[in-house]
Order: sequence, then C-alpha cells, then structure tokens
Amino acid sequence: MTGSTVDPRGAPDGARAWPLRGLRLRLVVAFAMLGFAVATGVAGVEYITARDAIVQRAQDIAVARFLRKVESLRPLPVRSEPELLSFIGARMGIGTEHQALVLRGDGRSSDGFDQNLVSPQLRDAAAAGYLVSQRVRYDDATWLVTGVQLSMQDATGPLADPSARISVFVLDSLAGEETVVDDLARDAWLVGAAGVAVALGLAMFAARGVVRPVRALQQTAARLGAGDLEARAAIPPGGDELAAVSATFNEMADSRRDHVVQLRRMETDARRFVGDVSHELRTPLTAMTAVLDLLDDTAEQLPQDAARAVRLIGVETRSLTRLVEDLIEVTRFDAGTAALRVDTVDVAEAIRATLDRRGLVVDTDLPDGVEAVVDPRRLDVIVANLVGNAVRHGAPPVLVTASATADTVTVQVIDSGPGIDESSTEEIFDRFVKADQSRSRSEGSGLGLAIARENAHLHGGTLTAANGPDGGAVFTLRLPRFPDGRT
Repeated sequence: MTGSTVDPRGAPDGARAWPLRGLRLRLVVAFAMLGFAVATGVAGVEYITARDAIVQRAQDIAVARFLRKVESLRPLPVRSEPELLSFIGARMGIGTEHQALVLRGDGRSSDGFDQNLVSPQLRDAAAAGYLVSQRVRYDDATWLVTGVQLSMQDATGPLADPSARISVFVLDSLAGEETVVDDLARDAWLVGAAGVAVALGLAMFAARGVVRPVRALQQTAARLGAGDLEARAAIPPGGDELAAVSATFNEMADSRRDHVVQLRRMETDARRFVGDVSHELRTPLTAMTAVLDLLDDTAEQLPQDAARAVRLIGVETRSLTRLVEDLIEVTRFDAGTAALRVDTVDVAEAIRATLDRRGLVVDTDLPDGVEAVVDPRRLDVIVANLVGNAVRHGAPPVLVTASATADTVTVQVIDSGPGIDESSTEEIFDRFVKADQSRSRSEGSGLGLAIARENAHLHGGTLTAANGPDGGAVFTLRLPRFPDGRT
C-alpha cells in the first residue's frame, strides 16, 4: 500500500504543524483576554468604588467642617468690610489650605481665591439659601468649593440691604485624596497585569493539556495514512471528549485495517487467479499456434471459406496469445517479482533490432555510439509497444528519435495522426484503456502502454504522452543512462 512519508516530527510530507500552534495561540489569547477582562473589570470596579468613597468621604468631612465654622459666624454682626473679613477669617480658621472668598449681595467681593472658581450656578444656588459644594481643578490639583449665604443682622434682625447679604465660599484642597486615588489606579493596573500573567500561565497549562493529545492524534493519523495499519492513538485519562475522539479514532483504524487486509487478500487472490489462468492458457495456446502455423502453410489448398476461417482463427489466436503474455507480465509487476537484467547496449542498435524483428517500417533519427545500461528485453518491449501503437493508431510518417545526456537517454516516438485528447494523456496508460477513447481506430488488449510505463518505472525512468506542436502524438521515454553511477 502506498502513502506519503512521515517526517521525524510525525507530520506527513507537505503537512503543516501551524494548525496546532494556531490552536494553542487561540487558547492562550482567549485565556489572556478573559483574565484581562476579569482582572481589569474587578480592579476597575474596586477602583471606582474606592475612589468615589474616598472623595465623597473627604467632601462630607469638608462640608461638615464648613457647617461647624459657619455656625460660629451666626449671628453675623454688622461690620465694615475689613472688620467683617477679619471676623470671618478668625472664626473659620482660614489658612493656606482653606482659603475663603466673600461675595456681597451687591456684587462686590473680598480678597480671596479666584472667584472664577465659583460657577454662576453655584453662586445662584448659594444665594437661594442652599449649602453648595463643587469639585474644581485649580493649579494642577483638585479642590472643593463649599459655600453658603449669610445675612448681617443687628438687634432687630437681618438687614434688608442687599449689601448686608454675603456668600461665604471656602476652598479646601483634595490633594491628599487625589494622591490616594492615584495610588489606587496604580494598584488597579498592577492587579490587572498580575491577572493577565496568571491567565497566561493557566492558558499555557490548559493549552498544553489540550494540544498534546491532539498532536499525538495527528501523528498517529499521519502514521496510519503512511501505511502503518497498527498505529493507534493513546487514550488520555479522564474520559473526556479527547478520550472519546481517540477511542473513536482507534475504532476507525481497526475498521480500516480490517478492510485493507481484506482488500489485499482479495487483490492477491485476483492476481493469483489471473496468473494461474494465464499460465494455464499458455500451453494450449502454444499448441494451437503451432497447429495454426501448419494450417496457414496449407491454407491455399483449402476451400476459400475454410481458408478464410483458418486465417481468422490464426489472427484471433495470436491476439489471445499476446493478451495472455501481457497478463502474465502485468501479474509480475503487481506481485513485485519483475526484475531487471541489465546490460550495456547501444541504444540505436537495440531500437533498430526491435523494428526489424517486428517488421515495423518507420523513420528514424538514431545516433550511433549512445550506450546505456538497461534491460534489453524490457527496452525492446517498450519500443515495440510505442511504435506499434503509433503505427496502428496514428498516421504515417512515424518518427523514432534517440538522444542522450551524461545521465539520461531519451527516446521519442512521434506520429502524424490526430493526436491525443488533452484530458486522456494520463488515462491512456491505464490498463485496458484502448486507443479508441482518444483516437479514431482501436486495436489491441489495452495493456501495451501500461506495460511500457511499468517497464520505464522499473528502470527508474518515466514515460509520458503529449501532442506535438504540429499535431500527432509524442511519446517520450526517459531512462537513467548509467543507474550504477558510472559515466
């Protein structure tokens, strides 16, 4: 049984191992993406939750502190602006971290932080009586603006003058909290990276567990395809899907082995039957041929009808004899018993001898002195089949040429017939394929070209068929000139 060879890595010739690497890559990428998604998702959620909690807690503390200080301002006495600012600064403990801005109801403002940090919406909300707060970016840092409106009052109560209503805003730094949040972000990225690293490790481990039995199964399949009918896959432990696939593969291999053994036995029986029948026919055919030769010599003395019958029987008997001889030759090839008996021959002389023995009259271009180490009998069979095929199925003139290089001898048989159907250039070498499938006339058993190619292969050469540029069939025989390496 023929099959592809197996390289040392267990893959058949022409096969590629990248599908397995692709499977491993896909598993690793899938695990890495899953680990990254889970790690970054969890870390991201924790980061956002912690960030919001930290910022909200800092904001609540700042607002609560602001409310306590605002309570210390009530009742806000009527005072001039310098005295009012001094009073507010003393009561609220304004320092470098906690800066205050006082906005009067008539639009005037006291010295303090940049009033552009207080948005119009925040001012309006404070003027409406609400306690307001808002985070802002200032000086490359995050700050919290907290404010409320107060009214100066005397002994009779709050003053109605708009200038007596003031809005107090305090600017608290959130730099410490921002640092903590930045640390959380860094930790979240580290957790994500660690999650990806762990996922990659798990992916490599999982891919190894999946790809190893798959690769073993591939190598076993390659051995089975190369003709090792006893190749079986090792079944992984655990009873998982891979184990089921391996078991099914082994069942398939057992079935394939049984079928192949049965087919080989049937093929052997068929070859033996053909060989036995051919050998059994050879003896009576030899006797019949001898009798027919005698009858041919006396055919002119027989009545016309009897003479015609004798000639017809002679033709058919000789055809049957050639068929039996061809069948015997084919069985030798099939059984592997065909062997070469090489000798050094002059190629031109050998071809001329073949043509003379069979009475084949064709044109030749055969340079003398071209020697080659071949089996003379098998070269005779090849040339006789090719030239006989060209004479019977082609059209004259038929040309036989020979040429040689240092390593190869080439023989071509060219006819002037209709040529070969392009789709049949290989089929005509099949057994029992007759020329009438590709040419206008058909004779013979259909084994001649098949035997010729088998003889060429036995020499380590080739036999091909094609059409010439001007029409007609061209059969090209190439044989190694010196198989033993001699030049």
